[in-house]
Formats: sequence, structure tokens, C-alpha cells
Amino acid sequence: MKNKDRFSIPPRYILFGLTVLCVLSCVLSVVKSDYTSSIRNATSYVITPLQKGLNSVAVWISDKVDNFETLKEVQAENERLKIRLETLMSENSTLNLDRNELEQLRMLYKLDQTYSYPKVAAQVIGKDSSNFFSTFTINKGQKDGIAVDMNVISGSGLVGIVTAVSENTATVRSIIDDFSNVSAMIAVTSDFCNVAGDLTLINDGKIHVENLPKESLVGDGYAVVTSHISSKYLPGILIGYTADIAIDANNLTKSGYVIPIVDFENIQYVFVITERKITE
Repeated sequence: MKNKDRFSIPPRYILFGLTVLCVLSCVLSVVKSDYTSSIRNATSYVITPLQKGLNSVAVWISDKVDNFETLKEVQAENERLKIRLETLMSENSTLNLDRNELEQLRMLYKLDQTYSYPKVAAQVIGKDSSNFFSTFTINKGQKDGIAVDMNVISGSGLVGIVTAVSENTATVRSIIDDFSNVSAMIAVTSDFCNVAGDLTLINDGKIHVENLPKESLVGDGYAVVTSHISSKYLPGILIGYTADIAIDANNLTKSGYVIPIVDFENIQYVFVITERKITE
């Protein structure tokens, strides 16, 4: 009796129940997967473009920062190069000045060997307002033995003559000055002539030569020197070379131009010949 009253589940029901559970599990798995996928897809649809946009903004900002840093570096480098360029230009100017000064000193030394007259070297410390050294001041004066009418030479020849002297300085009038007139001669032919200054002509690199004899055979390129009949200039000092010699309108004399041997745009150092011309 007792065995008949005991509760029991038939095996077929257990099998059915397990089957149902398996089916439900599969269904739930599929449903869950689709649901999750849908959520993922929806989220991706919204988030992905936003993420891409943020990434683009971040990249743009990064590029701008990099460009700004690069610009600052370029500007700093430009400033350094500018300073370096200015330094090099200054050094180059100094070197050019030193080279020019050295060349003038070399020419002065050579000039000293050419003319045996006693001399005092001097430096130009002032000049007139023109572009050329028509009148200028040197740093030697009476205490150095300088006197009026002493001849002044530089480069390869005659510069001019001392016209005024103080204790420590002297004034020189050059042969290109409008008031200058030098008694000269042609070195080869010994023809006498006058060399007259002209500040207008010197712009073309020449001054006048006048009163050559009509019979003179002088042409271009003849050396002109100071003559022994000059009352103020010592003989034999080179003045320059002839150019464009022609017969004058009076048909009695010839005239033309002299191209000075001295560069009257650039005189830094000179020799003052301390021996003056003695006239009877």
C-alpha cells in the first residue's frame, strides 16, 4: 500500500522537460544575441562618427601646435641668422678698410723709394665737403717741421701743396682744385705746359693741360711731371698722363687733359716733402 502511494515522475516527462529547457535556452540565446547586436549597432551608429570627429579635431589641434612650434623655431633661427649676417657684414667692412689702408701704406712705401726728397708721413684727418680731396687737413704741423709751400705726394705722384700750417696740423690744396696751377713738362719731350685744376672735370677723372707748343708731338699717354722752372714745385714729380691733345683755336698752342696718377677720391696717407723749392 505504501509503495502505491509514493509520488514519482515518469521518465518521459523528465525527458520532455529537459527538452523544453534546452529549446528555451537556445531561443533566449538567439534573442539575447540579436538584442545585444542591435544595441551595439545603434551605439556604433551614434558613437563612431562622434569619435571620428573628435579624432579629427585632436589631429587638427596637434598640427596647429606643431606648426606654431615650428614657426617659433623658424623665427628664432631667422633672428640668429640676421645677427650673424650683420656680424659678417661688419667684419667684412673692417677687412675692406684694413685692406685699403694696407694698400695705401704699401704705395706710400713704394713712393718713398721713388723720390729721394726728405719726407714726413702724415694722415688725412679732415677734408672739404666735396666728393674729392680738393682741400684737406693732415695731422702734422709746425712741430713736425711742416711749412707753407711744401709739396705733398701720395699714391704714385703729386697731390698738391701746403697752404696753411698750425702747431699740430696743416692744410693742403690739391692739384685738382680750381685755384691750382702747376708749372709742368712732358717727361719725354721736355715740352713745358701748365696743369690747371678743375673740380668739374675731375668728375670725369681728368684736369686741364694747357700751353703746349704747337710743334709738340705729344699724344695720348705721355707722362706729365713737375718742371724745374716751377717756383713752388720740386722737379720730376709725376702728375699724370696726357689725353685728347689738340691745337687750340689761336693756332699757336696745344691743350688737352691730364689724367691724374693720384686717386683724389680716396686719400688717407700722404708724404710732405720737407725740402722746399728755392728760387733765386
